[in-house]
Amino acid sequence: MSRTIGLIACFAVAMSLGFAGDSATQAIGYDNVHIRVADPAKAVEWYVKYLGATAPSVPGRILFGDALIAVVKTTDPKPSAGSVIDHIGLSYSNLDAKMKELEGSGAKVLNAPREIPGLFKIAFIEDPWGIKIEMVQDPELLGFHHVHLRVKDPEASLRWFQQMIGGERGKLKGKIDGLRFGNVWLLAASSNGETPAPSAERAVMSFGVGVSKLDQSTAALKAKGVKFVVEPRQYGNDLWYAFAEDPNGVRFELLEHSK
Repeated sequence: MSRTIGLIACFAVAMSLGFAGDSATQAIGYDNVHIRVADPAKAVEWYVKYLGATAPSVPGRILFGDALIAVVKTTDPKPSAGSVIDHIGLSYSNLDAKMKELEGSGAKVLNAPREIPGLFKIAFIEDPWGIKIEMVQDPELLGFHHVHLRVKDPEASLRWFQQMIGGERGKLKGKIDGLRFGNVWLLAASSNGETPAPSAERAVMSFGVGVSKLDQSTAALKAKGVKFVVEPRQYGNDLWYAFAEDPNGVRFELLEHSK
């Protein structure tokens, strides 16, 4: 019931913010990312201990507020860097303190904290399983903050996703172009002419959004030529999902929750 209420609330906010009305389907909020690791149980424990996530009773799940990270096992781990889904972003009220807590955790510090004028303080780490994480200090949006793509044409990629699944087009802090789904941003940066690897076999496999009617959304996207790699199917008694890919190989999931 709480999940349904949350999705309805996201939809109401989306409509008030002016989500694209002519998109093929309308996402009603951010739902999850899937990460691929060699040891899901240890990854869940690590994210709870060092990054402040919570773990529900379902194995392989971690939460930052209502934002879900689904942790799946792989025998062939490959880092997210170099993929079309380059990294995810987490926001903390005190970035320096959080970075201090990561000492001895096994995380690799890629970039120490630095202040971005007019934006916020940021740092980059890589977790022990190859997931690149941008750590930010954005007091207006704490917890799960964004999913960051790396593609040849960022503007075209953001436009494609808005045309296909909606989202509120805007600028993070008035500076960075993106799409907003509820409280989570989808951002895109240039690959500088390189062709990043598809996300399906990388550490950050996919991102997911909620929809109200999965079958209708799937049909609408197929009519636009969108490639589906997993057809709609049921999981448990209250979840239906499907996976598709954009022209760059960004895998994304559509989910319908019945309660």
